[in-house]
Amino acid sequence: MAILINERTRIIVQGFTGRIGTFHAQEMIDYGSNVVGGVTPGKGGQKHLGLPVFNTVREAVEQAGAEASIVFVPPAFAADSIMEAADAGIKYCVSITDGIPTQDMMTVKNFLRLFPKQNRMVLSGPNCSGTISPGRSMLGIMPGHIYSQGIVGVVGRSGTLGYEAADQMRRLNIGISTSVGIGGDPIIGSSHRDILEKLEEDPETKIALMIGEIGGPMEVEAGLFAKENMRKPLVAYIAGLTAPSGRRMGHAGAIISSTGESAAEKVEQLQELGVTICPTPSMMGETVAKVLAGL
Repeated sequence: MAILINERTRIIVQGFTGRIGTFHAQEMIDYGSNVVGGVTPGKGGQKHLGLPVFNTVREAVEQAGAEASIVFVPPAFAADSIMEAADAGIKYCVSITDGIPTQDMMTVKNFLRLFPKQNRMVLSGPNCSGTISPGRSMLGIMPGHIYSQGIVGVVGRSGTLGYEAADQMRRLNIGISTSVGIGGDPIIGSSHRDILEKLEEDPETKIALMIGEIGGPMEVEAGLFAKENMRKPLVAYIAGLTAPSGRRMGHAGAIISSTGESAAEKVEQLQELGVTICPTPSMMGETVAKVLAGL
């Protein structure tokens, strides 16, 4: 069944005709994603990659039935593109763009709250790798060939670690139902908990892997949710065990600013909540395999 996207999901690319948008749109098309067009203001009515170009997201929704979008728009304009997607009725949006000003993302979050929860667009990112339901659809920039279809749901802040986990599991003949990159910026659209809630409801997903890092309380909040609400086992890897306090480590949001935000503290709290901890990044696949063997 998968979550968020499947082979029928009608996808548009915002920033369609740009160099980066063109490259990844073609990758998604080649994977089999149902890309129905894209948006580049001022170029509406043209064809690009054999698909229609629209001036606005609303036109894409009305004329092509667009349901999901992926944003390849420069940081200064990305927040407006995300809000345009929400206003036009897009159900799921992935923002690949990184470097969006924090104040702009605060505006986006407040804008999304104006919509009733049942009609509110789900946002992944910014600064994420996207979402893939292997064998069905890819809405992102990940190397699709390393993902095999299966029963493990994956959610992570790091795109690269998500790729590593997918490749390790593929080599162990373990497949993925859906893998969601939520992004590494300080303010993002969806949390680990948000995605775990969807994975818990998905009958195809039998186990979840959460990939986290230093900074913020998201991973522990997700662990608490899992203890109280999930019947499916949760495995977690937390990056940054050697990260010094107060130093940014890669992602803009990966900075220890208060007690409880270091990797060691998160690991300890997650263990207390009954989450199975993967000790090193090279053991993500192996740890998932051990938990699966015990089901």
